[in-house]
Amino acid sequence: MTDEQGRPGDEPPLLREADRIAALPCWRGRVEIAPLAGGMTNRNFLASDGGQRYVVRLGEDIPQHGVLRFNELAASRAAHAAGLSPAVIYAEPGVTVLDYIDARALAPQDIRDPARLTSIVDLIHRCHRDIPRFLRGPVLSFNVFHVVRDYLATLRDGGSRYAGEAASWADRAALLESVVGPIDLVFGHNDLLASNLLDDGRRLWLIDWDYAGFNTPLFDLGGIASNNGFDDAHERALLAAYFDRSPDGSLISRYEAMKCASLLRETLWSMVSELTSTISGVDFAAYTQENRARFEAAWAAFGK
Repeated sequence: MTDEQGRPGDEPPLLREADRIAALPCWRGRVEIAPLAGGMTNRNFLASDGGQRYVVRLGEDIPQHGVLRFNELAASRAAHAAGLSPAVIYAEPGVTVLDYIDARALAPQDIRDPARLTSIVDLIHRCHRDIPRFLRGPVLSFNVFHVVRDYLATLRDGGSRYAGEAASWADRAALLESVVGPIDLVFGHNDLLASNLLDDGRRLWLIDWDYAGFNTPLFDLGGIASNNGFDDAHERALLAAYFDRSPDGSLISRYEAMKCASLLRETLWSMVSELTSTISGVDFAAYTQENRARFEAAWAAFGK
């Protein structure tokens, strides 16, 4: 049994984590703490202190996924300065305390709503364009093809049940990388799940900067499309809105390749998580199969 689940005789993990949160020096008085749902690379809690509410994120570095908390913290602070994310109230190794935003997490059908396209594209533009103005200290890049190669090595080295397929995945990744070609560089969020966009009734917020780093804009565009079930019409509208022009054949081809790469990365992320994750309550094997099916469908469409 892992430390995450607890050993016989130990305190339950939630109690240990609540005690850790309660002992943080940022509180004004006695805090009320409740777990929040979600989180595949961290545990989230709602803390109430003197009538104010905060989100507490607990999570250590996860080198096999390129998640380094110094980078997440730098991106979170810059995103707040750019007006995209809640403020960081306190941070120490393994802990980040953020302002609580009274908002609803979006669902994929919300992302697909044509009425939201302008505000979503504006949010992505502001992430790509504005956050670098506020970044301090060292930050990471996010090259999806490097990530894929590293994941494949991890699967081989770890004796994964998928290791025998690594050569085939590598060949497909190499083809996709050749089609994408040279890239423009922006600061990407790199994890545009619907649940990472919040709507408070007046505006959108962008949260969770675990994978943030310099990248091509095509990765975020492909990610938001593939994560939220876009059809061809949604995708063409997304590209036209982001680039302010009707997409030509070259852009569409490069975008389709990056969308496939995004889905391949998510599939391999889950395969690696099957080997390495200590987060309990997540069916990574099912998540692998879900993303693998989505990748294969995108790959088949790309090859037509």
